[in-house]
Amino acid sequence: MKIVIIGGTGLIGTKTVERLRKQGHEVVPASPNTGVNTVTGEGLAETLAGCDVVIDLANAPSFEDKAVLDFFETSGRNLLAAERSAGVKHHIALSVVGTERLQESGYFRGKLAQEKLIKASGIPYTIVHSTQFMEFLGGIAQSGTVGDTVRLSPAYVQPIASDDVADAMAAVALAAPVNGTVEIAGPERSRLSDLVARYLKASGDNRKVEPDREARYFGALLKDGSLVSDDNPRLGRITFEEWFASVPRK
Repeated sequence: MKIVIIGGTGLIGTKTVERLRKQGHEVVPASPNTGVNTVTGEGLAETLAGCDVVIDLANAPSFEDKAVLDFFETSGRNLLAAERSAGVKHHIALSVVGTERLQESGYFRGKLAQEKLIKASGIPYTIVHSTQFMEFLGGIAQSGTVGDTVRLSPAYVQPIASDDVADAMAAVALAAPVNGTVEIAGPERSRLSDLVARYLKASGDNRKVEPDREARYFGALLKDGSLVSDDNPRLGRITFEEWFASVPRK
């Protein structure tokens, strides 16, 4: 098959490209630095010619409320229109577990708008809801840091390693569209504040983590069930300890 991966040069994209190429498929990584821009439409028609499957991994360059909504709506409309013209048989998008529950957040409002466009497009589709990536734990810690203290919600999370996400995206690309949502999650559930404390300690970082129920996550207050799946997700195989041991040290 010919598979185009929007955002194919990013963290998940590069790994998904590698997996699908190893299985003998023609895989085209598409992003602004390869001449394909879903916001302007540049390069879409040429890249999607003869394409069977599109995987959309693109993320907004800004998380400001209006900017992120504009990105997902404009990018989604342009990409889906180009796919209809090209006769694409399966549209796949990576989204987030809990998107519909976190509508206080401008980012998640943008993701929900993207999902609604996909469902209304008439193109066979699969939306993959993933829990948070382990690779983002450092950024989450930074987002809650004031001085030497990190204030984070103690709500439950079930983070997944990017290698497990790429495995799942490759598998979905080679399967039939479900015209619905599938969920993927890491093998272990823990509280966000506890997990970030483990991450910082393992990293030799002396910042102190304080659980705070009022701490916001991308602008949204979390409940215990906000970021975890109760829908029998496909579970990754990589634990936090295994992932951390594999992270290159500076």
